[in-house]
Amino acid sequence: MNALVVGFDLDMTLVDSAAGIVDAVSAVVASHGRAVDDDAVRATLGLPLDMVFPMFIDDVPYPVLLAEYRAYYGEHGIPMSRELPGARASLECVRAVGGRILVVTAKHATQARAVLDVAGLSADDVAGESFAEQKGDVLLTYGAAIYVGDHVGDIAGARKAGAAAVAVATGPTSAAELEAAGADVVLTDLEQFPGWFAAWSEG
Repeated sequence: MNALVVGFDLDMTLVDSAAGIVDAVSAVVASHGRAVDDDAVRATLGLPLDMVFPMFIDDVPYPVLLAEYRAYYGEHGIPMSRELPGARASLECVRAVGGRILVVTAKHATQARAVLDVAGLSADDVAGESFAEQKGDVLLTYGAAIYVGDHVGDIAGARKAGAAAVAVATGPTSAAELEAAGADVVLTDLEQFPGWFAAWSEG
């Protein structure tokens, strides 16, 4: 029998990475002589960078911006990462029943692992550079039964994979928006996940 696989999004689900991401995007945009409002950047959390940068700068090739972002974020942003409340307990409750932890994120996998390390968290597998339905493809590959995330794209990924879509309202997307997007359950944060997981496991 295959082990239970539970997938988690990274940014603003397991880890509060908002400050580092906002700082890095803003720094890259500013380096090209453009003004950018941090609140506007914060509203894009959860989106892949190829959707974010065109909102603020449209005359610099994306690969250039991406390379600049990864260099800046790796040095300055990753150290700002912090575990969100309930993250550690959520991973532990899955492992307690012999389950495996899969992190699926839009972030580059190498930087995702570095973020987990800084936050003091660990995963059995990390898949990067995936968003929305692309996450569903990854979840299918690993046979994930549950996917936990804070964005409507995470719900789309779970739906594609036929996994239970668990939403946490810890990112820029409201609980009402997550519910409207079709989440099976919307939690305030991951501190509520172990209780939900115990009930799900028994059901």
